[in-house]
Amino acid sequence: MATERHDSVAASDSVRITNPGGAGRFVFTCDHASNFLPEEYGTLGLPEAELSRHIAWDPGALPVARRLAGALDATLVESRVSRLVIDCNRPLDAPNLICETSEGTVVPGNAGLTAEQRQARIDLAWRPFHDAVEQVVGARLATGRPTCLVSVHSFTPVYFGMARPWQIGIVHDDDTRLAGPMIAALKARPELTVGVNEPYSPADRVYFTLEQHARRRGVPCAMIEIRNDEIAGEAGQARWADLLAETLRALPAGGHASEAASQR
Repeated sequence: MATERHDSVAASDSVRITNPGGAGRFVFTCDHASNFLPEEYGTLGLPEAELSRHIAWDPGALPVARRLAGALDATLVESRVSRLVIDCNRPLDAPNLICETSEGTVVPGNAGLTAEQRQARIDLAWRPFHDAVEQVVGARLATGRPTCLVSVHSFTPVYFGMARPWQIGIVHDDDTRLAGPMIAALKARPELTVGVNEPYSPADRVYFTLEQHARRRGVPCAMIEIRNDEIAGEAGQARWADLLAETLRALPAGGHASEAASQR
């Protein structure tokens, strides 16, 4: 599976905004886009092979998100630091914000961090990512631009020995303006196995970015989870990006929010 392990990133460049002036109504986030570890963290005590696993990032998610953003003239906000350093899709009080053990793998470099060390990671990657999403969404709403927020993730085919049959899952809470039509459209394709709040749901505390930047403002939102063996190569990434772009493009125009609407 393709890796971005060798991407270069500085503390001031831990987040990337692509197409900030996109004319489309969608804003995409890719919270776990990269498995890059800044030099000061070494490998966090892990063998290099562990850094290609899902514990370090969401393999395949970024190429899909980039293709989607390009197809829909959308803005994309991506984190450029591994979730092993800090998970940008978790609240600051989450026990798995910085995992000492992830999917059964002990992460030595995350053990016994001081308050100062935790804060350094927040300042390096978590805060810049959320500041960027806030900037993009806030600017759009302030000018009355139709806005929907969609996060793009991938998941493992097998988790703690349990096979996951879904090729794609749509995760949502009680706001189904985006998720409902997306689920219906995907389920109308008999060749697909579609999960609803699978393999995760908001109860698993995986909905933080959307809660933080969309739900509190009344902005329609949904999370896309694609099984990562489906998007291990360029052909699969293109297939899913095209399918999802077609699905999102066909959604009713009412599925968006403006600043005025979000304040009602």
